[in-house]
Amino acid sequence: QVQLVESGGGLVQPGGSLRLSCAASGSIFSINAMGWYRQAPGKQRELVAGITRSGITNYAESVKGRFAISRDNAKNTVYLQMNSLKPEDTAVYYCNFGIGVSSRPYWGQGTQVTVSS
Repeated sequence: QVQLVESGGGLVQPGGSLRLSCAASGSIFSINAMGWYRQAPGKQRELVAGITRSGITNYAESVKGRFAISRDNAKNTVYLQMNSLKPEDTAVYYCNFGIGVSSRPYWGQGTQVTVSS
């Protein structure tokens, strides 16, 4: 019943910036934690950033100081601001929401981010 739609991916040069968005729609009681994951070719999916409903954030060591996660609860949306992008940031990025009292996980369809000169 719940769908997560991502946007904002694309091609950017090293040192550039992108802003990803993920909005949920459907039968939503409440959204608890929100997060962003990424998966590069030949690599395992990894957690990039997470944010609780109250705004507590957590980042992978590789993106600390460069990425910032935020949320707009009124819009059921999570954002990922990515600055100082590096080629190693190239991956498919997936949003993840925990919804309802049991924080049932839902995933976005993924959006491609390519960092290349």
